[in-house]
Formats: sequence, C-alpha cells, structure tokens
Amino acid sequence: MPHPYVLLSAAVSLDGYLDDTGPDRLLLSSPADFDRVDEVRASVDAILIGAGTIRADNPRLLVNSAERRAARVAAGKPEYPLKVTVSGSGDLDPQARFWHTGGDKVVYTTDKGAERAEAHGLAADVVSLGADLDWHRLLADLTARGVDRLMVEGGGRIHTQLLQLGLADELQLVLAPLFVGTPEAPRLFGPGGYQGGRLRLVETRRIEDVVLMRYEPTAPGTGPRATPADHHWLRLACELATLCPPSRTAFSVGAVVVAADGTELARGYSREGDDPVVHAEEAALAKIDAHDPRLASATVYSSLEPCARRASRPAPCARLILDAGVRRVVTAWREPDTFVTAADGNGLLVAHGVDVVVLPEYEERAKAPNEHLLS
Repeated sequence: MPHPYVLLSAAVSLDGYLDDTGPDRLLLSSPADFDRVDEVRASVDAILIGAGTIRADNPRLLVNSAERRAARVAAGKPEYPLKVTVSGSGDLDPQARFWHTGGDKVVYTTDKGAERAEAHGLAADVVSLGADLDWHRLLADLTARGVDRLMVEGGGRIHTQLLQLGLADELQLVLAPLFVGTPEAPRLFGPGGYQGGRLRLVETRRIEDVVLMRYEPTAPGTGPRATPADHHWLRLACELATLCPPSRTAFSVGAVVVAADGTELARGYSREGDDPVVHAEEAALAKIDAHDPRLASATVYSSLEPCARRASRPAPCARLILDAGVRRVVTAWREPDTFVTAADGNGLLVAHGVDVVVLPEYEERAKAPNEHLLS
C-alpha cells in the first residue's frame, strides 16, 4: 500500500532521553533549532504525535511563522498541516490545546477507542483502524487524504514502532549537550527488534549548541512488502538508467544489487562500458563474486522488469538473477511489448520462488530515458 514519506523528528540528551521527570517539559533544542523545526513543519502535509505526548506536553503543534503559513496558502495548501494523533484507548482530553488551534485534526484509534473518542466530543475526525492499531492502514488512510509528507514528533513509543516496522523514511535527530541520568525518564527508542543494517548519514549540522543529524535506512525489505530503503534503492536504479548510451533497439535500464544489511554490492546500467548489448542486471551481477554468500539474501533493484527473453545473449536477466541465487527483486515498470511480446520476467521469477515487488509510483521515472522508444 502506498504511504507518505515518514520523517521522524526528535531531540535527545547526550544519554538518550527525551525529557526528564520534572513537571515542566525539558527544552532540549536551541532557539535556532526550534525555528528549524517550524520550517520543517511548514514543509509537510501532516504532523503526528501520540496521545501520551498530548497528555504530557499539551502542545499546540503549529507552524508559528506567519510568513511560512502565508507561503503555504500561496502554494494552495492549508494554512496549517493536518494534525494527527494516535490513541488505542481513545481516552483524550477534549480541552487539550491540540484540538483548539491550527487546522484540521484526525484521531486514529481502535473500534473500542472510537466509541470513547466520539463520546468525548473531540474536535477531530475519528478513524477506527479495527480491533488493534494498524500503522499500515493508518498511513494508507493519510495517503488517501492527500498527505505526501508526514512529520512524526513523538513520543518515543511511536518512533520505536515505526522504526521497528520499517516504516520510517528519515530520522532527524538533534543531540543536546546535557545529561538527564534518571532511569524513569522517557527515552527515545525502546527495546525490540529493529531492521538490520547501518543507517545512512545524509547530513550533520551544528545549530548553536546542538547538532542535527539526518539518517536514512539502507537495509532492503524482506518478502513482498516494500520498505523505505527499497524506495531509496529503486530511485537510484532509475537514476542509473539515465546514464545509458541512447539506443533505438533496447531500453535504458539501471540496476543495483544490495545485501540484506544495506551494503551496496554492485550497480550497473544498460550498454555500460564497452559492451553495447549488456543489460543493467547483467552488468551489476558480473561485478560480484558468484560465490559471495550475501547474494542469497540480497535484493536486485531494476528500473525495468528483468527480461525473460533476449536475442543478444543466451541467458536473459531473470535467469541470471535465479542463477545468482537472489530471492528478491524490486522493480518499477513492467516491460512493454516494444521488443518482446508478453515477456513477463516477473512471472518467471515468481514461478521459481523469488519475491517480486513492483513499485508503480516510480514507473514514470523509469520510462523517462525511454520516451523515444515509447512514442
């Protein structure tokens, strides 16, 4: 199911705490960083916090800058992003400031929680996700409401759940130069099973006396469900397709092979180097030792469905993938009948037990370097 770009935003002490145990909220960010957060809020379509954050901090959750709000309106957006909260119980204070400032609000809850939330008369759209909270359904519903970018500001339990479910596209973490040291204080991340692999550091920035660090996940998904890292690697495959020497008789395709821990094993693109007929997946796989044990749990990302038949070489790319022992493929675009009728490389892979994930939202990117063939 499509879902918004999910950005987790948090500030922590040097020892990993979100707050202390005092009656007032511990201010971890600097004034300049609060302004940065306001800028990020102005850039997204919705902001989400948990019910615990509403109870503990009673936030308004607004875009404070009048100039940024005016720019949103000028761009055809609501003055404020949609405000979202999640509560399994539906037990929320209708007098909290969250409900009485800003624009539209949505509460995601359970069947039982919806009854309680509606009885409270909350100034919000109450949406039940079923007997239990289901983050996939929640994000799909936000997509249906036109939310392309979602900022999640906590608390720690929600950040933990989204990371453990592989649903976070980006983590923006601010490190504050102080210690809390109280075991009972709330921490950013809780225990449990997280997706493997190292995150990719995409930015560090000093902001007065705090440091902003931005991370993206790198580890591919498993099975038929896509993860944010799958989107990153498939975008890269589509970018590689633009490097292909032009051809009137073959598609321009990019491919990346990624190990289960997020390590890039190889990349390639059609007609790479001095080989005028090499295919993208073929070029990438040729750069990896055939006995590399990481291939068995790797994912191949290809901007176009791997070919099932070809005239230029005896083995099509789908067969090369199978022979390499790869059991998962992510692609953007099904091969049209331009050169081969009903090629169905995906079908060949599936028939041999490979998990094939198609992300059609990248189809236009994959087609872009091939427009001269499609017209």
